[in-house]
Amino acid sequence: MKAIIAVPAIAGLVYRAWSHKSLTSLGLVAAGLTASAHALHPWSAPFILLAVFYLGGTRVTKVKHEIKSRLTLSATGSDGGEGPRTHVQVLANSIVATVLILAHTYVLAKKSTPSHNASRCFSNGRDVADVLMIGIVANYAAVAADTFSSELGILSKSKPRLITSPTLRVVPPGTNGGVTGTGLLAGVFGAFTIALSSAAFLPFCSQDDTLRGRVGWVLGVTAWGALGSVLDSVLGGLFQASVVDKRTGKVVEGSGGKKVLIHPSSTKPGVPANTIGLTPAHSASGAQLRATETVANTAALRGSRATQTSVGSSSGETDEGHHESRRVESGRDILDNNAVNVLMALIMSVGAMGVAAWAWGLDVTELTVW
Repeated sequence: MKAIIAVPAIAGLVYRAWSHKSLTSLGLVAAGLTASAHALHPWSAPFILLAVFYLGGTRVTKVKHEIKSRLTLSATGSDGGEGPRTHVQVLANSIVATVLILAHTYVLAKKSTPSHNASRCFSNGRDVADVLMIGIVANYAAVAADTFSSELGILSKSKPRLITSPTLRVVPPGTNGGVTGTGLLAGVFGAFTIALSSAAFLPFCSQDDTLRGRVGWVLGVTAWGALGSVLDSVLGGLFQASVVDKRTGKVVEGSGGKKVLIHPSSTKPGVPANTIGLTPAHSASGAQLRATETVANTAALRGSRATQTSVGSSSGETDEGHHESRRVESGRDILDNNAVNVLMALIMSVGAMGVAAWAWGLDVTELTVW
């Protein structure tokens, strides 16, 4: 991407994120570095995909914020809703694509000669390097579908059902693995925005630049991205614990996509959970977050004990489960939301590359030679 276009475009995205307060300070740094890596590619398509994903994601987040704040709770005790996204959340959605973009940029530069510009077009399978671009598009189709599905699915008038349950049981809105028809359709639309953008901006070689070919590309990318949204629901339902506040029946969401503290007394004084193995800086910030969660959870619990009632219940009902204020609705407490996103993006990108290589009859081991 030409510097005269890339520099103002990157500055524009970062400024928009700063002015709308959609990213934290470290989130802005991560976004700037990610956008720069995308702009290093000779084609504009990678940067366009990043921009479409970011702008579309922030738009749908704004649409559902007020409703989500009424349907879920924050781990710190306030109403739910999405705050500024952290650097970890930025990287969770883009790190796989960034690595593939840098690899594809290197391959194209390695293959180019003074007499032959290998970066001039996407040959749609006649070059083994094309599988890397397939992985990049697949990543953004999947994460866009997941973002649209999770952010807009909570607006559904029907109750979500747990995709990992044999009986597809009804679960509270915001439960990891909970799916609705509205959410699935929103996911398809999210994938479609990426599919359409890639079809419009990928420099297809002349022999592949046909209307039928581009329509087929859009349909294929849309379907693959929608599949990524479903996979994310499955992974979230299996490996991510959904914590519910017993007093309200609402799902409790962790700040920045982190795990939610389940028991108010589950940490020792001065040594909050989930800080083992972290650097001092991360441990300090994690300790502060956990301390805030503990105070909020314990304060609310004391209130229900004092009145012998719980929010949303009739007078006289005592808090269940030996006065524990939260319970696990579904899933195992193995991964947080960011880890699930990275895992889903990796599976969908590598999977798409494998399918493309098989369909095109390519030997992907040739990429290691370059």
